[in-house]
Amino acid sequence: MARSNPSREKLPLHYGEIFGAWSYLLGLKGSMAKYQTLINHTGDKELGNMLEGFMNDLAKPQMEEIETLLKNNGIGLPPAPPERPVASLEDIPAGARFNDAEIASGLLSDISAGLLSCSSIMGKCLREDIAMMFGQFHLKNAQFGASLLQLNKDKGWIIQPPSYDKIPETVRI
Repeated sequence: MARSNPSREKLPLHYGEIFGAWSYLLGLKGSMAKYQTLINHTGDKELGNMLEGFMNDLAKPQMEEIETLLKNNGIGLPPAPPERPVASLEDIPAGARFNDAEIASGLLSDISAGLLSCSSIMGKCLREDIAMMFGQFHLKNAQFGASLLQLNKDKGWIIQPPSYDKIPETVRI
């Protein structure tokens, strides 16, 4: 009697894959609400375009792909916060506004966290299709992060830490 090769069959999702995908989707939904709000605070047009790009070119397609995966496997979806209204920058009091450098720094931080999440989920996967999906997310997030890093440098929003090019003789190996 021939045994089937389990590596050739489509395995069911295991708990790690489910939790990883579900948690990543929850994070994306929260990020969407956050950046819908922060775009109202943005005065820099290029940063506003980056936020729009994050929402439309990264977050929404990734959310749709994960939602399809979870629905097709009978998994309930995480809740989504309500859509945020559009507001005018001038309507937000100066002391209550986030500045562009703060927004850009937060977006860089979120992209970094997303890269770590994708890598972690990929490492837990037994199903190649799910690992590849998060691998694609990782690649797109890294490309977006590189563009965002360049914008931060161009705008002077990144403050470089002190350089230590002079190593004391006692430390040299």
